[in-house]
Amino acid sequence: MSDDIQKNESEEVGDAPKNNESATTEGEENDLQKCERERDEYLSGWQRAKADFINYKKDEMRRFEEIAKYANTALLMDLIPVLDSFDLGIRALEKAGQVEKGVYMIKASLEDTLRRRGLERVVSVKRSLFDPGSAEVVSEVESEEPPGTIIEEIEPAYRLHDKIIRPARVKVSKGKEGSQ
Repeated sequence: MSDDIQKNESEEVGDAPKNNESATTEGEENDLQKCERERDEYLSGWQRAKADFINYKKDEMRRFEEIAKYANTALLMDLIPVLDSFDLGIRALEKAGQVEKGVYMIKASLEDTLRRRGLERVVSVKRSLFDPGSAEVVSEVESEEPPGTIIEEIEPAYRLHDKIIRPARVKVSKGKEGSQ
């Protein structure tokens, strides 16, 4: 009887691993596939996050470059009236007589310094049509010119790099009184 018990036990023990082996293998394969899917999901998520971060860094660099490019706008806006004062002073001196060369040199030096910083004077051409993007109308006067034509520039416009920071102040024609 003890032989029979041992035989039965060995059959049960011998059969069990064979059944469990296939069950375990299928379960392990399912677990492996599940892990691979999770891995692929995490990898693609990480790759998207990395690409988003790279794009964010590029956008921020452009934004910082823009900020740095126009950071001195307030200073330049404060210096523009100094140039206007030079222009008025030179005009007054020219009417009185000869202007000293030094005054022109100081003005030229100041303009050169501002130009190196990106500031550019925009000249409004007389007898051209008024452009509201770069000028403001100070007054309208009767003239032979068609309505909306610039007659006189009171103050020039200034551009910092590619952006108008101060529009020109101009007088424009409103045409002849009789033509209206």
